[in-house]
Amino acid sequence: MSLLIKGGRVIDPANKIDGICDILIEGSKISAVAKDIKQKAKQVIEAKGKIVMPGLVDMHVHLREPGREDKETIKSGTEAALKGGVTTLLAMPNTSPPIDSIENIRLLKKAIKKDAKADVLIAATITKAHAGKELTDMAKLKKEGAVAVTDDGSSIDDEKKLLNALKKAKDSRLTVSCHCEDKALSAGGHVNLGFTSTSMGLRGISRESEYKRIERDIALAHKAKAPIHIAHVSCKESVDVIKIAKRKNVKVTAETAPHYFSLSEESVWGFDTNMKMNPPLRGKTDMKAIKQGLKDGTIDVIASDHAPHTENEKDIEFSRSEFGIIGLETILYVSIQELVLTGLLDWKEFIQKLSLNPAKILGVEKGSLGKGSAADMIIYDPGAEWSFGKQEILSKSGNSPFIGRSFKGKILYTIFAGKVAYRA
Repeated sequence: MSLLIKGGRVIDPANKIDGICDILIEGSKISAVAKDIKQKAKQVIEAKGKIVMPGLVDMHVHLREPGREDKETIKSGTEAALKGGVTTLLAMPNTSPPIDSIENIRLLKKAIKKDAKADVLIAATITKAHAGKELTDMAKLKKEGAVAVTDDGSSIDDEKKLLNALKKAKDSRLTVSCHCEDKALSAGGHVNLGFTSTSMGLRGISRESEYKRIERDIALAHKAKAPIHIAHVSCKESVDVIKIAKRKNVKVTAETAPHYFSLSEESVWGFDTNMKMNPPLRGKTDMKAIKQGLKDGTIDVIASDHAPHTENEKDIEFSRSEFGIIGLETILYVSIQELVLTGLLDWKEFIQKLSLNPAKILGVEKGSLGKGSAADMIIYDPGAEWSFGKQEILSKSGNSPFIGRSFKGKILYTIFAGKVAYRA
């Protein structure tokens, strides 16, 4: 199977390409990127006036399988991913059972092979049963196919255990992603601590519960001489801590999610549970700091933190509802609207945050449109205008804070492994 994409604006930071080019795909790989390719192809897509960019690499996705297939499945989650331009994603391991053993990795790999429409990478837990007590056998998990370890949803309170985990993960060449939350400080809260929590009559989640734990985890990584990745950064102080660590040449990378730079705590005031996530939406000063952190390189990655929940888990009292929102289908659009169309990031910087950087952090050969690279890419129409409606969501869950939002620009095609996997 051959596919020729003609005359699009190809943007590929990995190979320093930004210009009008053709791309020839043969099989699942890119065989040529050049002006006016003459070679014939079985399928031709005219991309004049369109942007061609690498498929997104989303390193923070909850697919819920195994155990909660009522919320999401590998099939529905990867279909939603392709619609949003995500061709590679890292599945979080806090499932039921958790991905904490060779047997459970094999169970997940079997489901991926059967149902995945995009490339699903596997994260295993740092601790057995995701319980924060006994470390998993990381060498065996790596050998079985895990590319990262995380106890996402929880932070490891025991410093000695995390220090040991960082050393073992380094030896096994596994990315360690840390959910940084001191639950003694977040104290069962629901929204940002301050005016919002007081006015809503709800228990608040302090900034300290996040940034103090980030300080600790980075210090342990420095002690272990190991790299560390910080998940879902939400507040100014966290950005400051990471920036200082990077200046000291600590091997730290960080991610944020679109909701932390597009929504503030004011969005929660209407008690809309689709605005409830952990960490919570913060203040406008925090939003500004997150954006600046993306601009200056303090924050390396934008990830969705796609967290689907059923209606009966969300459409209830705010204090009882689950944390989390879906994001695979909107990660590209919200990020472009808030970062590119405002002039904060150029297209090259933007693609680095969503494709190239997460691929590098995870150690996978993705996020590039060079010759010989995986033929995973998006063809995007920057002039299209549309609104995100609940009826068109492909995820099994509909808990999005962006329903009804209008966007400029739309994905026309998502190409995965050399084939058109999604078409608008």
